Amino acid sequence: MTSPLSPLAPAAFPNLPAVAGVVPHVARARYKTWDRCDLTFVALDAGTTVAGVTTTSKCPSPEVEWCRQALTLGQARALVVNAGNANAFTGHRGRAAVEAIAARAAVHLGCQPSDVFVASTGVIGVPLPIDKAEAGLDAAFAAAECSWEEAAVAISTTDTFPKGAVTTAIVDGRTVTLTGIIKGSGMIAPDMATMLGFIFTDAAVSPAFLQTALAEANRASFSCITVDSDTSTSDTVLAFATGKAGNAPLSGDDDAGADAFRAALSDLCLQLAHLVVRDGEGATKFIEIAVTGAESDRSAHRIALSIANSPLVKTAIAGEDANWGRVVMAVGKAGEPAERDSLAIRFGDTLVAREGLVVAGYDEAPVAAHLKGSEIEIGVDLGLGDGKATVWTCDLTHGYISINADYRS
Repeated sequence: MTSPLSPLAPAAFPNLPAVAGVVPHVARARYKTWDRCDLTFVALDAGTTVAGVTTTSKCPSPEVEWCRQALTLGQARALVVNAGNANAFTGHRGRAAVEAIAARAAVHLGCQPSDVFVASTGVIGVPLPIDKAEAGLDAAFAAAECSWEEAAVAISTTDTFPKGAVTTAIVDGRTVTLTGIIKGSGMIAPDMATMLGFIFTDAAVSPAFLQTALAEANRASFSCITVDSDTSTSDTVLAFATGKAGNAPLSGDDDAGADAFRAALSDLCLQLAHLVVRDGEGATKFIEIAVTGAESDRSAHRIALSIANSPLVKTAIAGEDANWGRVVMAVGKAGEPAERDSLAIRFGDTLVAREGLVVAGYDEAPVAAHLKGSEIEIGVDLGLGDGKATVWTCDLTHGYISINADYRS
């Protein structure tokens, strides 16, 4: 975290409580020439269930492929996260590194390698050095339990601040805790979203129900954010449930507390997703784009993303320019049903255009004032139906270019 702190960063890392059955550790594997912890090892008690969502990239990392296979078994005993090297597009050497990491952690815990989940983030195309991974793991095994903030720092790459969140729910008369950490700053796009995120709860949840709840939460959070429209090879969000809260295991929507758990998980995922956007590389504005009146929710989502991913829209916001014509452009290019003469656009609370032209007596002053803030709202109503969607993005500044022009150095 050598870049200047994002101006959209929260005032402080939240106070995240320990989760029964979860013990995080960090160590220095030195995947890059930095003096910081870059390997995270999280030990999970026996009986922990797991669910996950991964990238839609057709060139996934071996870590993603490993997690997909392991997720079919629904059980977990450990998580290992490497920062500084994505180990993607590395052929058999990359797969060998993942297998070596899982095997070493499995021996340490006395479990099967398939109980160990592995994720890596960083430069693509460089095989993860097995010697550094194994030495880092040994150091993590010997290390004391760390804080969630230390774990959040260790999984980061170009992030300017550590990201974490917590929620609770009442399940079967018991309070259960959901804690999450996430990393992400660039190469952020939907299709699950681009980052590594890890959620831990002491609730007892069956793997199938946890998977259903996480997939639902993902659709309204991680799949609704974008920084630069680029989808990573390594996207992974995993949720682990230790069952230590002692509730009757959740296995379906009719179980006591199932709705509360779903709501808490969705809230946690949305908090984490927003933190990623707030740390978008070079970002100075947090932008919410709400589309209504579309023919369907899916259509609204695609139109919202067309706006959010438009470099012209994003640079206009960066320059605090009330150029609503660029929003019209982005709606029109989305490939979704839209009628020019029924379209309405607003910035903040100010309607700027409707029925195919600028509103009568349009005064740009309140729009300009809104754009000078750090929290920007763009609203689009297509006037065609009941479809709606909301996505979140950030502006596009020269800072993004500076960070990515020398990312590997």
